[in-house]
Amino acid sequence: MRLVAWNINSITARLDVVLDFLSTREPDAVCLQELKVTDAAFPRLAFEQRGYTALTYGQAQWNGVAVLVRKALEPNPTIIHTGLPGQEAMGSRLMTVRALGLSLTSVYIPNGKSLKHPDYQAKLAWLDALVEYARASLDNNESAVIAGDFNLCPGDLDSFDPVGHAGHIFHTPPERERFQRLLSLGYRDLFREQNPDLQAFSWWDYRAGCFHKKQGLRIDFLLGTEKVSERVTAASIDRDFRKKREGRIPSDHAPVIVELD
Repeated sequence: MRLVAWNINSITARLDVVLDFLSTREPDAVCLQELKVTDAAFPRLAFEQRGYTALTYGQAQWNGVAVLVRKALEPNPTIIHTGLPGQEAMGSRLMTVRALGLSLTSVYIPNGKSLKHPDYQAKLAWLDALVEYARASLDNNESAVIAGDFNLCPGDLDSFDPVGHAGHIFHTPPERERFQRLLSLGYRDLFREQNPDLQAFSWWDYRAGCFHKKQGLRIDFLLGTEKVSERVTAASIDRDFRKKREGRIPSDHAPVIVELD
């Protein structure tokens, strides 16, 4: 089974790229972030024609999350919950789906902007609420996955310049502490477990040639409970889909892929 987390930075702008990914990589479930369209405007038919059911929690112009599920393996995926309790004002950033014998939660954590910006405290509050949601709603004894764009680097290995960025947004102790609280509930960073010493990134700024200079951050994750972790056979970041493909502009994020037996 192949699971994916991917911030696509607008389904409207990236539809061809996502459809190419589905045809090329043949994932079984994909947690998408930053749809930037309403549920009504989401191009469901295009995914149906590729053999996927699209479950969405959208929002016009901003945010929005989805889970794509291969119909041949799961004819009836079900939305369990939409919206992070107490954080509704922050937009469409969380959806939990039951499919493929898993609880799949697609999340898009707020960016935070900078430490002096009010959005930074809002980001920490959102992460606090996510920890409580995971504690109350996601049984760590089941096969559960929380996947998406976390907008933080858990450790120095996840940043191209950990010294220069120390104490700055995505790298602060409060952000990292909240990530560790999620792990303390029983979740595992599935990529890092498979690649304990590998420096690999999932996001690169569009500007200044950062992708080609390898100046990136690992901020996109699939977190799984022990029952999921023990089934993982491989985990990777698909840099090819961060490159231009036949003239199509990619997202600034690459898909993160986890293989389960």
